[in-house]
Amino acid sequence: MKLASLKNGRDGTLIVVDRHLKKYVAAGSVAPTMQAALDDWAHVVPQLRDIYAALEGGKITDAKPFDPRQCAAPLPRAYQIADGSAYLNHVMLVRKARGAEMPPEFLHDPLIYQAVSDIILAPYDPINVPDESYGIDYEAEIAVITDDVPMGVTAQDAERHIKLVMLMNDVSLRNLIPNELGKGFGFFQSKPPSAFTPVAVTTDELGDKWAGGKLNLPVISHVNGHEMGRPDAGVEMQFDFPALIAHAARTRPLGAGTIIGSGTVSNSDRSKGISCLAEIRMIEKIEQGEMKTPFLKYGDTVRIEILDDQGHSVFGAIEQKVAPYAYDEKTGAKKIYA
Repeated sequence: MKLASLKNGRDGTLIVVDRHLKKYVAAGSVAPTMQAALDDWAHVVPQLRDIYAALEGGKITDAKPFDPRQCAAPLPRAYQIADGSAYLNHVMLVRKARGAEMPPEFLHDPLIYQAVSDIILAPYDPINVPDESYGIDYEAEIAVITDDVPMGVTAQDAERHIKLVMLMNDVSLRNLIPNELGKGFGFFQSKPPSAFTPVAVTTDELGDKWAGGKLNLPVISHVNGHEMGRPDAGVEMQFDFPALIAHAARTRPLGAGTIIGSGTVSNSDRSKGISCLAEIRMIEKIEQGEMKTPFLKYGDTVRIEILDDQGHSVFGAIEQKVAPYAYDEKTGAKKIYA
């Protein structure tokens, strides 16, 4: 089953989308929003599946053409986003870039930080940043949405709490990270709002591509139309999603609608390319002695997507243009340039 949220107010309007992202039908008779569906998932999911089956079977005559540009993120705002860093090749490379070694405990103790959840970017929203010098980077990730997760859940039990899967662009401001982490209190200014694909998908819809608590498909990213990489999301994921959820819930319950991110998808096989610019810059430093690839500039466009074995988009694409942002202190008006 595939679900999305049309732009409408702060929380969007829940819709059911067909398998190939061609048409949709409103799901307001079942749940007005994605969060409402997650709050009562066990009760509403059979009804949503009935709508999906009817849509796929051509039994809904008033289905409308699906336009991903009309979508908000599946959850336009969430109670929390906990973003991990499950691909240790990425951790190693970006830590080297700022002169930090990877501690051995990272092999068995996941990294997770609390990301921005009150503002979530739609898949085609611009990435607005006040200053290019901040070192603007994209990070292509897998993310899952949970129902209510009890505190202390085991990794063995955590997978049943995964209700939906999607893609994430975890925007990072690389040049702000070293000083911020140097304070010893974690990310804040260096991690602005993230964006997600227009569509979120149930794990059964992914078939055998969802196995071992991981999505086993390549994540394809482009910058200005140039392919940057297609590393496999199921390869070298040190901590699967059940492990990340169990780690996040060790000392707190997770409310329905919690988003858990995988961290930047990364393979040590360099022929697979990269999912963020920090990695290619570090590789350049290792192999050529200096970083040559610039971070994103105003006007650059990032696209992130996953295709199935038949070449169909699984979640739709994230496609974002980097643009300036300013705030007029006299009028209190935001100046956002798309």
